[in-house]
Parts: sequence; structure tokens; C-alpha cells
Amino acid sequence: MRIMNQRNTRIYKRALLLAVPMMIQNGITNAVGLVDNLMVGSLGTESMTAVAIAGQLFFVFNLAVFGGLSGPGIFGAQYYGRGDTEGVRNIFRLKWWISLFCVALGALVFLFGGNALISLYLRGEGNGIDAGLTLTLGREYMLIMLAGLLPFGITQVYSSSLRETDESVKPLVAGICAVVTDVLLNYLLIFGKCGLPRLGVKGAAVATVLSRFVELAVIVVLAHKNTAKHKFLQNVYHTMRVPLAVLKPALRKGFPIFINEFLWSGGIAVLTQCYSIRGLNVVAGLNISNAICNMLNVVFVALGNAVGIVIGQMLGARQFDEAKKDSIRLMWFSGAVSAGVALVLLAISGVFPQAYDTSQEVRRYGQFFIMITASFFPVQALLNALYFTLRSGGKTVITFVFDSFYTWVVSVPAAFVLCNFTTIPILGIYAIVQALDLIKVTVGYILVKKGVWITSLVE
Repeated sequence: MRIMNQRNTRIYKRALLLAVPMMIQNGITNAVGLVDNLMVGSLGTESMTAVAIAGQLFFVFNLAVFGGLSGPGIFGAQYYGRGDTEGVRNIFRLKWWISLFCVALGALVFLFGGNALISLYLRGEGNGIDAGLTLTLGREYMLIMLAGLLPFGITQVYSSSLRETDESVKPLVAGICAVVTDVLLNYLLIFGKCGLPRLGVKGAAVATVLSRFVELAVIVVLAHKNTAKHKFLQNVYHTMRVPLAVLKPALRKGFPIFINEFLWSGGIAVLTQCYSIRGLNVVAGLNISNAICNMLNVVFVALGNAVGIVIGQMLGARQFDEAKKDSIRLMWFSGAVSAGVALVLLAISGVFPQAYDTSQEVRRYGQFFIMITASFFPVQALLNALYFTLRSGGKTVITFVFDSFYTWVVSVPAAFVLCNFTTIPILGIYAIVQALDLIKVTVGYILVKKGVWITSLVE
């Protein structure tokens, strides 16, 4: 029993050593997003709603980049676990090409389809909300944010590769520098302080773009200053060619993940669009809820990422029995930690919406959306741990069905039908859609327990 407890402690500590810096970095980033949200919210409901809609669309892009890099990242973690530096180096180069492709595609979509995408969210009625002004502000914000796509993509190449090789502090430092820059510039540019022009929503976009360039500069300098530790960066730019022996399996396994993340994030955007049919006040209320919930969901998101890296390294080292047992332990550990976070969120659900300069109806929506989301935090934590466990063994087709396929076949149709063809209140619909994820937890748990994901990809 003592040996078992010691092993549990070690695996929890190993996961936390990876997860905590990610939690801090993402938590700080989301806290800045929260501050930005509050600053923009003080400009009026239209400004808040415009940034929220544009942010939902950029969320799809961010997840597409994440998904595109995650497939090769499975191999990166396993190469590192095996001690193959050249393998990690080639994966890093492959990530560069994928990131550039995502940036180019995203820029084209936002540049030529931005108005149409934003307009999809402005079809519901909103008491006192000017849809035309919201569209104009959202488009202005989006056009400026395009300049931040490239630094964001390159930063993710470095951050993901460093984390897969057991280095999560440098991405944290870079993130903190970006956060400080963003908060300061937001205050100066949104409100026109210290002699600078009052740019409002445009100022929020400019601040975010500049902070992303700062983050990129910091992480590149820190990583290349210590190539003795990060050996995969030694001579990494002597060529950008990726051997077919690395390229083909990484793309074959990674493409389903890219499609999955793109479709899943797109599904979340469509869910929001379905909810928006019930009124622009609902969109504004969801924005309030997402601002605070996203700051705290970094706990289970970071733990899920850590589970994938830890289990992936164990698979690369052929520690199959340990990986199977520890995956279940880490799943329950993640759920327990997230339950504690949910209690904190429930406690502040009535206070937080009062910080926004908006109507009482929007505040009420915000409060109840927060309460419903918090109630399902443990479920989302279990889902994340199960998802990353399945993915760590390269079972990307299974995770595709498990994640985005389910979203589009079950969650999106349910929301569409309930919003358009029933009189169920929007809060009830939101809770029903959240509860549907319990089915995924059950299926995912069975798959993980069976061990269908256990394999080494880097033999």
C-alpha cells in the first residue's frame, strides 16, 4: 500500500510540475482577457458583444493551430521519451510548416468572410442593442487582430515543443511578459491615457497584437539562449526539410487531430450562434460567463495537456502497464481538482456580472450561465483527461469521433432544435446541451479502461 501511495504521489507530482506552469500562464492570459473584457464592457453592450463575437471566431483559429500542432506533438513527446533528439527536431520543423499554413488560411477567411461570419450572430433580437454598430465594431476589431495571427502561430510552435520536452517555465515567462504588455496598453489605448488617442475597441485589438509580438520575442530568445538544454534547437534552422519517414506518419496521425480541433471549435461557435437566436442579450450574457469561466477552466485544460504529455512519454519508453494504470489515476485526480474550482466559481457567480456596465437582464443571464458551466466543470475535467489519454497513443480517429463528431452529430443538432422549435428557456437548453457530455465521459472511460490506445509510435 505504501509503494502504491508513493507511486500515486509521484505521478500526481509529475503531472502538476507540467500543469501548474501552464495553469499559471493560461490563467494569467485569461485574467488579462477578463480585464480586457471588463474594460471593453465599460464602453457599452455593443462593444462588449462585438469583441465577444470576434473572439469566438478567433477561438476557432486558435484551436485549429493547436490541433495542427498537437498531432506532431504526440510524436514529439514520444521521441523525447525515447531520447531521440533528431526526431524532436524534425517534428519542430514540421510544426513550422503547419503553423504557416494555418495562419495563411485564417487570414484569408477573416479578411474576405469576416462580415458574413459576424453577421451570423446578429440575427436575434436584443433590447436596446444596435446590431449595425455591433457589426461595425466587430469588423474593426477583427481587421486589426489579423496582424497578430503570425506571431501567435510561431509562439505555439515553440511553446508546444518546449512543453513536450519537459520545459514549461519558459512559455510561462513569455506569457507573463505578454500579459503585462497587454494590460498596460489596453488601459492606455482603450481609454486614451497619457496623451494617447482614445481608440476604444480598436485599442483593445492593437494592445493584443503588440503583446503577441512581445511574447514571441521573449520565448525565442529564452529558448535559443539555452540550446545546451533544448538540444533539438541546435542547428534546427540549417534546413527546414522534414524526412518522409517522419512526415508521413506524423501527418497521417495528426490530420484527424487538426480536423477534430477545427470542427470542435467550429461546433462551439455554432452552438453560440444557436443560442444567439434567443436574443443578443443571451450573447452578451454568455460573454460575461465565458470571461470568468475561461479564466478558471485553465485548471482542467492544463491537467489534460499534462496527462497527454506524461502518458505519451511513458508510451515512448514502453512503460505500458504503468501508463494504463496512471491514466485512470490522473483522470480522477483532474476531476477532483476541478470540483474544487467549480465551488469557487459558484461562490462568485452572483457578484462578477455586476462589474459590467450593461442591463440587469444581461447580468442575470451571465450569473446563471456561470452557475450552469461551473456545475459541469468536473465532467469537462474527466473528458479532457480521457481525450488526451486516447490521443497520447495516436488513436486520433477515435478522438475525432469522440470529440468533434459527437459535437456536430449530437450537441449542435440538439441546440438547434431546442432553440428553434421549442419554448424551453435558453438556460434550460444550455444545461441540457452541457449534460449531453455525460455520454462522452461514459464512452471515453470504457475505451481508456480497455487500453485500446496503448502503443508506441516511434519504434
